[in-house]
Amino acid sequence: MATARVYVTLKKSVFDPQGKTIHDALRSLGYASVADVRQGKFFEVVLEGLEGEDARKAADEIARRVLSNPVIESYRVELD
Repeated sequence: MATARVYVTLKKSVFDPQGKTIHDALRSLGYASVADVRQGKFFEVVLEGLEGEDARKAADEIARRVLSNPVIESYRVELD
């Protein structure tokens, strides 16, 4: 059994209004060193009966086809 962690974020070229709002709030709270904030999504996917490269391929396909919108989002997969 493998556990995949999938991180999905907006591509750098896509405006992130939620990240901008958080950034502005942090600056107003005195965190002047915060230069930028980008928000995203995190998924933990447990893959039963898969290990190694098979688990990585399945997790990548799930991230690409279901968990992210490839037009505006990027994703990263980490495997236990």
